[in-house]
Amino acid sequence: MSESSNQTENGAGPQFVFRSSSEIAVHVASLEKAEHFYSDVMGFRLVAKTGRQLEFDTGKLRLYVNLDSRPLASYVPSFDVADRQAACEYLEGLGCKPVHIASQPGLYYIRDPFGLLFDIVERKQD
Repeated sequence: MSESSNQTENGAGPQFVFRSSSEIAVHVASLEKAEHFYSDVMGFRLVAKTGRQLEFDTGKLRLYVNLDSRPLASYVPSFDVADRQAACEYLEGLGCKPVHIASQPGLYYIRDPFGLLFDIVERKQD
C-alpha cells in the first residue's frame, strides 16, 4: 500500500478509511480518585458512569477513564484555556506536577495525580 495515496497494490483504492475522532481513553487504578480529579478539579461534566468506566464531556474531547490496576502508557491530550499560566498554577497547587520539555525551555506538560500527561494550551475561548 502506498503511503501517499493509501491505495492497495492493484490501485483499487484504500482498504480502510481512517478519520480522527474527539475521543480518548486513559486507564487509572482508582475511578473514585479519577472522578474527583476530573470532575471537581478539572471541572469536566460526568456524562456516564459504570463500575469500570467514567465518561466525561470536556468540551471538544470525550474522555473515557477506565479502571485498570496496571495503567497503560498514555496519549497526551491537550486542553484549551484562556490563561495557560493561571491554569497551570491552579493545577500545580492541587498536586499536579510540571514535566519540562528539555528541547523547549519554558514549555512543559502537566502530570496528573495518576501519572498521566496532558498539555494545557492557551487559546481564545468561544
